[in-house]
Amino acid sequence: MRRVLAVLLGTMVAFAIEASPAQQLGELSFPTSGSAAAQPHFKLGMLYLHSFEYASAASAFKEAQRVDPGFAMAYWGEAMTYTHPVWNQQNVAAARAALERLAKTPGERQARAPTEREKGYLGTLEVLYGEGTKAWRDTAYAKSMADLAARFPEDDEAQLFHALALLGLSQGVRDVPTYMKAGAIALPVFSRHPDHPGAAHYVIHSFDDPTHAPLGLAAARAYRKSSPDAGHSQHMTSHIFLALGMWEDVVSVNETAVAVVKHAAAEHGATPSGCGHYPEWLQYGYLQQGRLSEAARVLEGCWNRPGTEGNGDDVEGMAGMRAAYIVDSRQWTGKYLEEPEARLPRTIIHLAYGTGYAAARRGDLGTAKEALGRMEPLVARIPEQVQPYSRILVLEIEGMIQAAERNGDAAIASVREAAEIDDGLPIPFGPPWTIKPPHELLGEILAAQDKHAEAYQEFVAALARTPRRPLAVLGLARSAEALGHTADAASAYALLQELWSKADPEAKEGIR
Repeated sequence: MRRVLAVLLGTMVAFAIEASPAQQLGELSFPTSGSAAAQPHFKLGMLYLHSFEYASAASAFKEAQRVDPGFAMAYWGEAMTYTHPVWNQQNVAAARAALERLAKTPGERQARAPTEREKGYLGTLEVLYGEGTKAWRDTAYAKSMADLAARFPEDDEAQLFHALALLGLSQGVRDVPTYMKAGAIALPVFSRHPDHPGAAHYVIHSFDDPTHAPLGLAAARAYRKSSPDAGHSQHMTSHIFLALGMWEDVVSVNETAVAVVKHAAAEHGATPSGCGHYPEWLQYGYLQQGRLSEAARVLEGCWNRPGTEGNGDDVEGMAGMRAAYIVDSRQWTGKYLEEPEARLPRTIIHLAYGTGYAAARRGDLGTAKEALGRMEPLVARIPEQVQPYSRILVLEIEGMIQAAERNGDAAIASVREAAEIDDGLPIPFGPPWTIKPPHELLGEILAAQDKHAEAYQEFVAALARTPRRPLAVLGLARSAEALGHTADAASAYALLQELWSKADPEAKEGIR
């Protein structure tokens, strides 16, 4: 898996972004009892909060506190920035410190809130940052938000924070029924207020998989338009675009997200590393368009990142980007076959996978077997939650070596096992966590053995999980052609030409 939910902050700015009057972050209405002078800062904090620009939100809420020290909801807002539900992150100490600056005890804090509604909001945080495990507190908080939303059914913010609390119940593992409940809450708010950043954002998070993505397409388009100055909002729309194979949109919004981060960093005299979440998605979009030189440029920006050994997130992201480039560019030799030094087991697995994949493709079985030998013992050393993804990578390299050794049945068995494991895992949002989707690889191995009927079915299965992925479309076209399915082959080749309309010439070599 290229990145666990808990480290999705790879390219997000760690410092607060100061908003200018011209910035567009969406629109919302959240009446509170703070002073008129503090309200603009509070609203800005809310806009940033709903777009997960947490550092900037905290800065705005602190400014509201400075202007109006008794403004209870400004402290609530700052405390809210220390929980990142979808990413399974929570800084309880920072949140409690923010609340204690308002008042030392829950009872005293309640007394500082002048309305029942504001008392209710503060009360939910006593649950979220109270005693117990994170999972228990998240569950209790979701229940308290449900109660608050029921008490104030006309309060859009209560409905949306209830939806977000439900998304946070996953503890980093997507639970589709719960996500559907969250989406059902957020959708009506979005229909009433399409410019509301939280409404659009939570609809997208609820439906960002290939099966449900059509339900989030309107929200993605609206969010892209209403919040162009929040890097995360621009990137977030690509969760829907990628799930639908809309590669031009994936590239466009992530180009914007990367630019927002670079601009914000420049204003603070900093330089982004070139690694992280937004560049990973941008590179993947370029690869699906066949724009190999652009994909290499993004990888190069991460390859030359500062502080390789000091930043585990960066080096892990680079390893995934390198593997994706090798797999999707079909470049089996060259600079990116070098392996930078790494320490984290998952990073080493991804580096070895890229090396082994390219070696097996070019027939260098000694290097492929050496890479496999490095991968296998490390699987048990990574978190149990992500072990299945690394096990898939091991099985794929095993299968490719077996195929190169002309042990066809063993190759099929290994990669079929990988595909079966993948079928039992949640469909990932974003680039495939397995780098090479196993059904796609299995189709290619079957096709190489002239088992085109079986291969065709594997490419169909691959496209169900990764819609409009060009290498799966290419495999389907070739197998359909070999089977004499002329119309299917023609349709697939036409789609491939569309997907690769901007492709570099080398990406198109050997299409037919």
